[in-house]
Amino acid sequence: MKFTLALPMLPASHYLPLARRAEDVGFDHVAVPDSVFYPETVSAGYPYTPDGARFWDAQTPFLDPFVAISAMAAVTTRLGFMTNVLKLAIRQPLLVAKSVSSIAAISDGRISLGVGLSWIPEEFLWLGEDKSTRGKRTDEAIEIIRATVEGEWAEYHGRHYDFDRLMIRPGAPGPVPILVGGTSDAGVRRAARLGDGWISVVISTDELRDVTRRLDEQRRIAGTDERPFEMKVISGDTFDLDGYRRLAELGVTDIMVCPWYFYGGDPSELSVQLDGLSRCAEDVIQRW
Repeated sequence: MKFTLALPMLPASHYLPLARRAEDVGFDHVAVPDSVFYPETVSAGYPYTPDGARFWDAQTPFLDPFVAISAMAAVTTRLGFMTNVLKLAIRQPLLVAKSVSSIAAISDGRISLGVGLSWIPEEFLWLGEDKSTRGKRTDEAIEIIRATVEGEWAEYHGRHYDFDRLMIRPGAPGPVPILVGGTSDAGVRRAARLGDGWISVVISTDELRDVTRRLDEQRRIAGTDERPFEMKVISGDTFDLDGYRRLAELGVTDIMVCPWYFYGGDPSELSVQLDGLSRCAEDVIQRW
């Protein structure tokens, strides 16, 4: 089992001290969220709250994940990083491949790419992308990133993206794991076919059992069930060592936690966050 610090939306000044502490106390990774901008009004509901309302406001800080990861990689030596999740369908895949390959090159390969689609119509409209094709374009984008991120000659001729032979340098020193998010049938199929693993939003154990069953089924259908596959999970109802062992029995390979919510104090204070990391390491990681 590996352990990941799942960063919420934080002030920029918190990222580097949290990354240093996470590495010092034994975490394996840090996961960074993604949001490009906050539309004042959105024409669709947020899919992960009962009433469809966003649980953050316009002033909530979101660092660009690639900038944040680069900065944290520069002050650590062992810690890995991932996006959770990058809204791939609102970005051009060659530009994503360029950023990822550059970070991989300067960090000695300490980056994984968690990807999703985005649910906000205004993001697609204002960034010049077609929301109706977001799933198919994400499939092609994953293929493009895999083909180009290691710095080899590649060309691609798909329905949505088309280019002749090109090379992106510097290349990543090895394959960059791509983890696919989503609990919909389409998201599960995408993870099974194209992903090196699946990455979750906050999820209950019962929901996780259902997703695991569907992933196993789709991996058998896709013929990918013999290759390694990661399960990176933020549990909404399991918060202790014994519970994490039960999640491992379900196939979870990486527990993602935001531990300063477990121990009391003001969760927005950096000192509380740093203390939560240390206490989680003592209570869980070291005992594991």
